[in-house]
Amino acid sequence: MNTLTVGDSAPLFTLLDENEKEVSLAQTLKTQQVLVYFYPKAMTPGCTVQAQGLRDIKAELANHNTCVFGISPDEPKRLAKFCVRDELNFTLLSDVDHKVADDFGVWGLKKFMGKEYDGIHRLSFLIGQDGKISHVFNKFKTKDHHQVVLDVLAQQ
Repeated sequence: MNTLTVGDSAPLFTLLDENEKEVSLAQTLKTQQVLVYFYPKAMTPGCTVQAQGLRDIKAELANHNTCVFGISPDEPKRLAKFCVRDELNFTLLSDVDHKVADDFGVWGLKKFMGKEYDGIHRLSFLIGQDGKISHVFNKFKTKDHHQVVLDVLAQQ
């Protein structure tokens, strides 16, 4: 796993959102910076807490000219259920073949309860309008992720 770092150019991608519409990072960066956060699976406990935290700070993120893209290997239909169930107010993107996760360096070997498997490592990237990664969030608890993001944005 070769994770991208601060100063790296973010891989430009286009993925399907929860409504099966194409969303382009390049297009979005023309108007605002983007928090890209990778999470393992929609509607699981940790992923739900993390998403709800980001949902609840939408106004603060907007004040910092920042939008959110949540990326997982889930199909768009599952993402749509997640959005409805938890009243999510940001874009979820489907990376079924985990190509974007590979490009960011967040797909790799994981261990859980003695088993090893490949999956998404929970990391987030703040991408400036110049397309460069300005911050990598790799040390946080799912329940505190939103506050860690706000703290970094407040220092910009």
